[in-house]
Amino acid sequence: MSDFKINTKCVQAGYRPGNGEPRQVPIIQSTTFKYNSSEDMGKLFDLEATGYFYTRLQNPTNDFVAAKIADMEGGCAAMLTSSGQAANFFALFNICECGSHIVSSSSIYGGTFNLIAVTMKKMGIDVTFVSPDATEEEIEAAFKENTRACFGETIANPALTVFDIEKWAKIAHKHGVPLIVDNTFPTPVNCRPIEWGADIVTHSTTKYMDGHGAAVGGCIVDSGKFDWMAHKDKFPGLCEPDDSYHGITYAEKFGKEGAFITKCTAQLMRDFGSIQSPQNAYLLNLGLESLHVRMARHVENAQAMAEFLEADPRVKSVSYSGLKSSKYYELAQKYLPKGGCGVVSFELKGGRKAASQFMAALKLIAIETHVADARSCCLNPATSTHRQLTDDQLVAAGIPAGLIRLSCGIEDKEDLIADVKQALDSIKE
Repeated sequence: MSDFKINTKCVQAGYRPGNGEPRQVPIIQSTTFKYNSSEDMGKLFDLEATGYFYTRLQNPTNDFVAAKIADMEGGCAAMLTSSGQAANFFALFNICECGSHIVSSSSIYGGTFNLIAVTMKKMGIDVTFVSPDATEEEIEAAFKENTRACFGETIANPALTVFDIEKWAKIAHKHGVPLIVDNTFPTPVNCRPIEWGADIVTHSTTKYMDGHGAAVGGCIVDSGKFDWMAHKDKFPGLCEPDDSYHGITYAEKFGKEGAFITKCTAQLMRDFGSIQSPQNAYLLNLGLESLHVRMARHVENAQAMAEFLEADPRVKSVSYSGLKSSKYYELAQKYLPKGGCGVVSFELKGGRKAASQFMAALKLIAIETHVADARSCCLNPATSTHRQLTDDQLVAAGIPAGLIRLSCGIEDKEDLIADVKQALDSIKE
């Protein structure tokens, strides 16, 4: 549906029923699939035919929904995973191996920071973190001979820094590696990183795409534009025969448009099995059908909340790229002209103590580890999602101990602001 607008794609892309077929995406709640002969099934194992044989690798419900997200992002292929963490791990590990190196923005979600800095390091994959605001020269200096991927978040969680996709893509491509961008917060409704040079896009579909706190999931979208064979010495997993899969060379057999997702499915999903359940994929699709409507309200509410907080003398600082005072305002106008997301981060003048009092006084807005939901919620990252980081790492990630991450839902903005105001009023010095 490449000729249609994003609003239409949210509703109609990915699945088009035939005559007499279900109007809604069907839930294929089956682990296995029947074939009439061993030869028919053998063609699937040889990747000579399309189809399904075991849901640990692929499932029709998942593929319908993945196709919708690929269309929304302007990609050529996509796959669903069990979570956003699984999506980021698969996207990186699909092209990295022991001895590889990653260049990543330092301003990313704490769980992803830990994944790259700790867990993947134990697998022999090194990383250099660079400020998203670094100059081209500073970013260039982070690249090494063994660098295999570049990573960042369109809008960082929870620091809300805006990633200069075009700049980072230019540098990554100069060094012959792809740029992977986590686009969870803006969603393709508000930003499509592929249009700015990103090669792979990931999502925690648990957030705005689902939008109702009902189903954990993730997604990887391939732009189909990165020429793996042009840099085959860097990517042997894609450009040399895979002995674990009949000696297939993915980049030769499936080309730029199919190599990445095919390898990710046939190899990583086969071995790790981090598949999204068909039931969750069905719920995700229901969320996607209203995504374009909800994102507009999230942005409206967050903009109003940010302006209110900025004017309150008890607030030390507010991070929201829709504010003209934001250092990311100009970048946001470039990449996020319709607005970014519904998340506002702010720091209280009273620090950690004031943040604790504020959160304890909230009545309508819930304290949750979740974010990007129809219902408003908030948390103090330093004591929850980012508690694994040291003080130095918190500072580097732009997350002071007294920071509050407030996710504005789709309730009435006046009610949300009233709840925040009374919580601010409860703070005692």
